[in-house]
Amino acid sequence: MKKFIIAAFAAVCSIFSACADNDRIITFDQLPAAAQAIVQQYKNVADIAYVKLDPEFFGGDEYSVRFNDGKEFEFEEDGSLRKVDYQYEAVPEALVPEVVRQQVKASFPQALIVEWGKSGWGWKAELNNKIEIKFDRNLQMRGLDD
Repeated sequence: MKKFIIAAFAAVCSIFSACADNDRIITFDQLPAAAQAIVQQYKNVADIAYVKLDPEFFGGDEYSVRFNDGKEFEFEEDGSLRKVDYQYEAVPEALVPEVVRQQVKASFPQALIVEWGKSGWGWKAELNNKIEIKFDRNLQMRGLDD
C-alpha cells in the first residue's frame, strides 16, 4: 500500500511538472481583443519584445506582453488586465482604480504606483519606494510589506 501511494504521488507530480511549463510565444494578433485595446491605448505595439501565452493547468489561459523597455502587462483569458508593471515609472492613472490612488496618495503622498495587479485573493500595489500595499477584493488597504 505504501508503494502504491508513493507511485501515485510521483505520477501526480510528474503530470504537474509536464504541464507547468507550457508557455509559448504568440503574435500580438492572437491576444484577446480587450487586451489588444489596452496595449494599443498605453504603449506602442512596435515596442513589444514578445507576447506569451501561459496555459493554466486548472482552466483559463493567461497572457503577458513584455516591452523592450522592461514594462509588462499581464491579462486574463478574457483580455481583462491582471497586472501591469512599469518598472520605475508611474502606472497610467486610468489603469489603477481611483479609490486605490486616493488611499496611496493619503498614506504616501510622494510615492508613485509602479506596479498594480491581482495578488492571491486581493490586489497589490508596489510603490517606487519599494513598499507593497495589499488590498482586499473591495480595494480597501489591508497591509504593507517593505
